[in-house]
Amino acid sequence: MSEADDSTRRLPVMEKAPAEPSSPGSATAYVPAPGSGGRARRFWSGRRTPAGLLALVVLAAAGVLLYDVSAVRAGRPAMHWRRVVADDLATRPLDNIWIKVCAGVVMAIGLWLLILALTPGLRSLLPMRRDSPQVKAALERDAAALVLRDRAMEVAGVQSVRIRMKRSKVKVRARSHFGELDDVRSDLTDAMATGITALGLGSRPRLSVRVGRPAGKG
Repeated sequence: MSEADDSTRRLPVMEKAPAEPSSPGSATAYVPAPGSGGRARRFWSGRRTPAGLLALVVLAAAGVLLYDVSAVRAGRPAMHWRRVVADDLATRPLDNIWIKVCAGVVMAIGLWLLILALTPGLRSLLPMRRDSPQVKAALERDAAALVLRDRAMEVAGVQSVRIRMKRSKVKVRARSHFGELDDVRSDLTDAMATGITALGLGSRPRLSVRVGRPAGKG
């Protein structure tokens, strides 16, 4: 049997650089790599439902008013509701309770529409880091919390865990059934810091970790 061909060589293997050890129990030990595509901004909601409802109301009111004005121009009497409204506005004082109530309702609706127009909405989406200016992605808040929960359940000593995922803060509440609480808290904090970094979020949320014993255990 002939020897192997000299042209067959073993390819070099690239080894990963050893990761720098993080300080145990530190909630700020993770720093997401800055993206090159600019700041990750929140996704804006289309606001289709309130915009559609407002458009329908304005269209209906404008249509009825235009029809009534055209009827009056053609020599017909104005609609009963318009005569009642005109007489009521001419005789009712401005400090009347119903005038105040209607003004308050209109002001509240206008303020609500302004808030909808000036806020992005879609709070359930967490913007991800933009490594490319052409790509914009986000994670569902519940999905991100589920990923972190699965990672937390892999920590030794963790019996149950509850995670509240917000845009600026992650709250982790765990129950440990064995092991020292300080050790479990340190391992859980490191695992959560690594998990949050792996999510690739655009802004680094603060991390809050609490570990306690189940009911009935000291």
